[in-house]
Amino acid sequence: MTETTETPETPETPATAPGEQRGLIPLPLPAARALLLVGGILTAASTLLRWTWTSDFPGDLTVNGYPGGLQVLTLVAGLLTTLFALSVHGIRGLGWLLPARNNAPLVLIAFGGFAVTWYTVIAIAAELGGIVNWEPGTYIAAVASLLPVIGALALPQDATDTTKEALKAYITKADRVPAPQPTAPWIQRLVITIVAALALTVFAYGIDAEDELFVGFLIVVVFTAWALQTAGLFDRFSHLTATNRSFALAMGFVAAIGFPFTQTNDHYANLGVNILIFGTVALGLNIVVGLAGLLDLGYVAFLGVGAYTAALVSGSEFSKFSGVQFPFWAAALTGAAASLIFGVLIGAPTLRLRGDYLAIVTLGFGEIFRISVNNMDGVSGPDITNGPNGIPSIPDLSFFGFNFGQNHDIAGFTIGRFANYYLLMVLISALVVTIYRRASDSRIGRSWIAIREDETAATAMGINGFRVKLIAFALGATLAGLAGTVSAHVTYSVVPNPYQFAGAAPPNSAFLLAAVVLGGMGTVSGPFLGAALLYLLPEKLVALQDKSLLAFGIALILLMRFRPEGIIPNRRRQLEFHETGQLDVPDTTTLTDEPAITKAGA
Repeated sequence: MTETTETPETPETPATAPGEQRGLIPLPLPAARALLLVGGILTAASTLLRWTWTSDFPGDLTVNGYPGGLQVLTLVAGLLTTLFALSVHGIRGLGWLLPARNNAPLVLIAFGGFAVTWYTVIAIAAELGGIVNWEPGTYIAAVASLLPVIGALALPQDATDTTKEALKAYITKADRVPAPQPTAPWIQRLVITIVAALALTVFAYGIDAEDELFVGFLIVVVFTAWALQTAGLFDRFSHLTATNRSFALAMGFVAAIGFPFTQTNDHYANLGVNILIFGTVALGLNIVVGLAGLLDLGYVAFLGVGAYTAALVSGSEFSKFSGVQFPFWAAALTGAAASLIFGVLIGAPTLRLRGDYLAIVTLGFGEIFRISVNNMDGVSGPDITNGPNGIPSIPDLSFFGFNFGQNHDIAGFTIGRFANYYLLMVLISALVVTIYRRASDSRIGRSWIAIREDETAATAMGINGFRVKLIAFALGATLAGLAGTVSAHVTYSVVPNPYQFAGAAPPNSAFLLAAVVLGGMGTVSGPFLGAALLYLLPEKLVALQDKSLLAFGIALILLMRFRPEGIIPNRRRQLEFHETGQLDVPDTTTLTDEPAITKAGA
């Protein structure tokens, strides 16, 4: 056993007996576990009582026996707390909930339930005019949600089972615990299917939530996701999807296709199609930034090139070529080709620059594009884009008699205009994801990664750095232009204002870059998740108004501090940021799903 700077210990004489371990609150271990379980049950049960006497508060919390509004979120938090508490009690079949064998997830789940419950309690008093509007159920919920927090803080913070963990701490490298045995393929695919269905349910609920309900939804989702990550479940699921990558992608797109059938309001389908457009463009930027490591601050201009090209050739009466009306497939190819040409023209003279210099040049290109289309009105410049008025009245698409601007009944569901375009964007997103995967797994993709890691070393090994970077720049521009052709038809018009570096709402270059960094550079699902968050938050948190950018900045600072690799990290980048931590923590698993090597056995 390799010696370390810590006090030498042996398995026969541990420094601290398991029975002596305590958490932040000095309570016996059985009492702490009991508080966690009882508190979770009582928190969930309190939602069956009424919390206020008037229905003026959103969600109608006046009904006994039926939770409504924010009570539903408290019920979910209470049930999750109960489930994790049962796993701590050693209930058979629930041990998979805590593969990392620590108690941090219990603390996070307990705090999530406490936060959403007390948010509701305070909101009732604030909106209805005092605590006089509280009913007995409110008091019970407030006290019950505090019990799991006390119980979780009283648990030892190093392990769920102190006896097992005390022994695990002394496992040597030669005697490491073997990795979990693989389950049957059909079970793995069943798990992926269930997770995809849950993701669709959560997204549909969140996009439909408004005001106080959306804030409560955010609280529960953030704390739950944090708890699942700390528990090691995300790493396990990531390993599962890597083993069944094609099936996981297929189920993801099936869940995406199912989204319009969960909505009755076409406004939410409009949000969905814009999120997909934004996410597809962000995935194209992910090739440039995440794979090739090129900082592009004017990428939104390629979206604008595709949108303006489609607007010019799609039959708008305000187009310079008003007599021309390409079918959509031709307009999409024309928009993608125009963006490709612009990508090559801009990339060829500038990609020999590196770092900040390249960022400044691309930022200048983005501004030049916006100013140019704003001045091409026949007065300040040639009459091509109709200047600040843009190109309105872009007709809806029509495929083989299927008009995207009309409602259609499919399997008893009415699909509106935005839902039609949403389903079209799902197909285009699937195409873009396929291109991204093929490119990243190819020889050129490995060259991009080599250039990103160390361009000098890659060039010394025979990689043509300029050619490789130009291909990344051109491919990213092409994908953005393809998404822009759909964007032009969805919005009926294109105007110069959105195609700027920064603004209060997406799409703009700053938000696109933030979506890639926030979601996770170098991943497929990361940019889509980042796009969903950045598009939904300004839409839902209207109360913040001009403070939305401040809140967004604070959130990014916190994320970069505690999770710099992004919400859905690339494994290589995660190892870069956390390699030391992975090897130093004995009670977690590594990214390959094998138990980490302890200090004693290193």
